[in-house]
Amino acid sequence: MRTGEDTTADALFGGSLSVVQPRTGYRFNVDSLWLAAFAGRGQGVRQVLDLGAGVGVVTLCLHHLGGVSRAVLVERDARLAELCERNLERAGLAARVLCADLGRGLPKAAREGAELVVANPPYFEPGERRPARADREPSRAGALAPFVRAAALALGPSRSRAAFVYPARSLGRLLALCERSGLVPKRLRFVHAFAADPARVALVELRRAKPGGLVVEPPVVEWQGAGVPSPELARLSAGRAGDRS
Repeated sequence: MRTGEDTTADALFGGSLSVVQPRTGYRFNVDSLWLAAFAGRGQGVRQVLDLGAGVGVVTLCLHHLGGVSRAVLVERDARLAELCERNLERAGLAARVLCADLGRGLPKAAREGAELVVANPPYFEPGERRPARADREPSRAGALAPFVRAAALALGPSRSRAAFVYPARSLGRLLALCERSGLVPKRLRFVHAFAADPARVALVELRRAKPGGLVVEPPVVEWQGAGVPSPELARLSAGRAGDRS
């Protein structure tokens, strides 16, 4: 649905959630939904820190799927941060949006010991691939290290946790950076477009904890055939992640 010259309002979960986003350039995709379902596990969360929040989709999905009491969202693009604020206000979610570049460090206002940190960082390091259009490049290419450092800084030594979505082909990069920052992987799940395809992205939960104890969960398969979603993707699209009925 058009909302203006440069934005659209797009429905999620059968129309129960509407998100305003740019018409061109950065637009969210299903990876944000998988991250929210994996991180939230259908449970309520007291306080969320969303790194590289875009227009707020991950936090909004967490709230829809299980509930969020408070949230702090960090986004470096001023236009996206403005749309993020608008989406959160429309959803009635108590949240604060900080327009800041994680490359310069995590803002003090975000260092409140979040129960859950979520991050959907750029999938390519700078110079790793041919640049996309100028309006898409900042969301697609960027350093991963600032996201990992920010997550490590925000997490306390208790049961707080961080969840990342990142390309499966580059999982080694993520895990190496996490090890340097004192974050230990505790849950891992791979997402495949089709059952016979290599994993597309990895969902990783991390904690400040002793090494070991990694649980590799059954994989997600998104499609059963051309245009035929898997039961799990269908449940996610309907806003019923975790429901196996």
